[in-house]
Amino acid sequence: MRRVVVAITGASGVIYGVRLLESLSRVSDVEVHLVVSKSALKVLKHELDLGLDDLVKLAHKAYNDDELDAPIASGSFGFQAMAIAPCSMKTLSAIAHGYTSNLVTRAADVALKERRRLVLLIREAPYSLIHIRNMMLATEAGAIVMPASPPFYGKPRTIDDLVNAVVGRVMALMGVENNLYPVWGQGRA
Repeated sequence: MRRVVVAITGASGVIYGVRLLESLSRVSDVEVHLVVSKSALKVLKHELDLGLDDLVKLAHKAYNDDELDAPIASGSFGFQAMAIAPCSMKTLSAIAHGYTSNLVTRAADVALKERRRLVLLIREAPYSLIHIRNMMLATEAGAIVMPASPPFYGKPRTIDDLVNAVVGRVMALMGVENNLYPVWGQGRA
């Protein structure tokens, strides 16, 4: 079974993390490890009227953000990929500068040092020069920085179509096949 880590931080757009969890929970050979920041819990309540219990049931294992002794904090725990969806600018900055003060940033640091896939779904606009430099540093360290920018070639009709297109792309970058969005030139899988 493949292991993946999903982290949700306190940026607007927690729907992306929730949809990622929902989609991964339907993949039979993927074991999902979840960590949600304290700020994300506030955004989750505000944007979707959901709580932590709603997310925990979508994962195989969930950890508190201050649980620095969790398995995902160690390179010896073999996970294949990690996605932070959404990734706040605070979290991006911490990752770019190797500041591992919580479980989200420690697990991301593990992914980078072990040369594993790390997808940072950033949800901010416009970008300051500091944001751009942090994206550059994270990319140079091995992360994949992906703005939450849905494609329109699939002719989306609903917000769900837009969310699915972004989440489908995140899953593909994590190495998890899906049919959440149409692949250019191929239509839906």
